[in-house]
Amino acid sequence: MIGAGIFALTGQIAELAGPLFPLSFIVGALVTSLAAYSYIKMSNRWPSSGGIAMILQKAYGPGVVAASASLLMALSMVINESLVARTFATYALRPFGLESSGILVSVAALALIVFAYFVNAAGNKSVSGFSLVMSAIKIGGIALFAIAAIWASGFSGGAFSEPVALSGLDALLASVAFSILAFKGFTTITNSGGEIIDPHRNVGRTIIISITVCVVVYLLVAVAVGASLGTSEIAQARDYSLAAAARPALGELGFYFTVAIAIAATTSGVIASVFAVSRMLTMLTEMKMIPHSHFGMKGPIRSHMLVYTVVVAGTLAVLFDLSRIASLGAFFYLVMDMLVHWGVLRGLREEIGARAWILWSALMADGVVLTAFALAKLKTDPAVVAYAVAGIAAVFGAEWFYLRRNPALREMPATDDGDHR
Repeated sequence: MIGAGIFALTGQIAELAGPLFPLSFIVGALVTSLAAYSYIKMSNRWPSSGGIAMILQKAYGPGVVAASASLLMALSMVINESLVARTFATYALRPFGLESSGILVSVAALALIVFAYFVNAAGNKSVSGFSLVMSAIKIGGIALFAIAAIWASGFSGGAFSEPVALSGLDALLASVAFSILAFKGFTTITNSGGEIIDPHRNVGRTIIISITVCVVVYLLVAVAVGASLGTSEIAQARDYSLAAAARPALGELGFYFTVAIAIAATTSGVIASVFAVSRMLTMLTEMKMIPHSHFGMKGPIRSHMLVYTVVVAGTLAVLFDLSRIASLGAFFYLVMDMLVHWGVLRGLREEIGARAWILWSALMADGVVLTAFALAKLKTDPAVVAYAVAGIAAVFGAEWFYLRRNPALREMPATDDGDHR
């Protein structure tokens, strides 16, 4: 889970929320915890390699809503890949002072996505082994950076010495959309129900542990950045805020250490995301929820999905900047998340023993954050709101057209489980 959330989004969150930006991570964690309730209850009842697609199919049946929401989740993950890839490029170029070169950032981001393709094409063992090592490095490295920066800077400087304006609470609420995006990696754990020992208990436990670890790490980093830099400095360095915070707090050695950790974290994040997305798209294809064409390529469906995933992610990484990529991801994810909660609330609550007030709370929290975020973006970047609305409408329209031309697919029974490795 830890990767894009902290390196790509800390600056974006601080730019919106101001000196209160650490609170955005706390509120994001609370909203994410409410959201996780639906996923945990569904995964405990029906542990499955189908993950979110299984949840949506159970809630809505094999129709347009389930297929569209599943595809929105897959697209938000692809968007996350491009977000992390551009973050990698920005941090990698920062020591040379080239992070403002749009062409070089695009080239470096594309190179990482292509590298992730080759690692994934080498097989599952290559991905799991590489991800395990990199995860240990990045969690330890991020925690070390944060503790050292807090120790060096204290709590009285930087953004924390600036006045807090209560009039900015709407911006703080809007920033929670980015914070939620930082935590959304927990949803991929639902895909592990076919592999985890005693999944009826351990999928939910793993989700809780992962969110808890992220809360601790994100708060440490937010405090470290806020203690080292003012909000204007964080906003100016929003694409590489951790590296910018490391230099005044820890000197050149700390700066280069943070850059190295960022490169490790973002590299492992892209590789893991490409694996998860290609697997999810393969599963959706086998469940007949999305169309598929080989385009003359040989090999299994998953090898084709690897190609499609990196092509889309690479295109987004080249065409959009970090802010717009993150915004698109937030819109797609929040809409999908609300559909999950509504589907569980309206049709599965009693069957899985879920409490209605928690489901309503999760649904309303998502709705409030989505509304605040959309209003904020309409003021600063209305084009990205238009892109998001057009993208969501295109997904639902394409799925409606596909299933209308293949009516037999809507009569297929919901799948309890399936191993789509």
